[in-house]
Amino acid sequence: MAVKPIRLFGDPVLRTPAEPVKDFDKELRTLVKDLSDTMLDAPGVGLAAPQLGVGLRVFTYYVDDQLGHVVNPTLDLSEEQQDGDEGCLSLPGLTFPTKRAYGVVAKGFNMYGEPIVVEGTELLARCVQHETDHLDGIIFIDRLDTEQRKAAMKAIREAEWFGEPKPIVKDSPHRTFGKAL
Repeated sequence: MAVKPIRLFGDPVLRTPAEPVKDFDKELRTLVKDLSDTMLDAPGVGLAAPQLGVGLRVFTYYVDDQLGHVVNPTLDLSEEQQDGDEGCLSLPGLTFPTKRAYGVVAKGFNMYGEPIVVEGTELLARCVQHETDHLDGIIFIDRLDTEQRKAAMKAIREAEWFGEPKPIVKDSPHRTFGKAL
């Protein structure tokens, strides 16, 4: 198992748009395995390559006992919206109500370069949107209204992890989606 440290809010890699994957090789398969192992160990329901310091467009997810990954995703979003608490493994322990599309169709590739489609609603849709945002250098707090964003920034500044480059520990209280992605 290859559990890697998760980059925390404030790390510039989290604000840098990721590059498309061009080589579907052993290195990519190792990255997908590292992402999956780290996400499950954290534990979370999603993890994007930039959260491990890798600037490539790939993420993993674990929703409803289904483990998967998407390379170079493009999204089609439903017009119907959902509200719900959202968290992030890069902002441990913090959750805020975040509006997202209720449904998503993600098109991309698996780690072998074969085309795939991931369709989902509710939690899976939220997760796919959240992780794709990471690939674009967007953190979920960017999607909050002004008042909630101010509250989020205050909570981040007061968090014990802020400014400390350390990995998420296994006993972290981040199992449900509302607690960490």
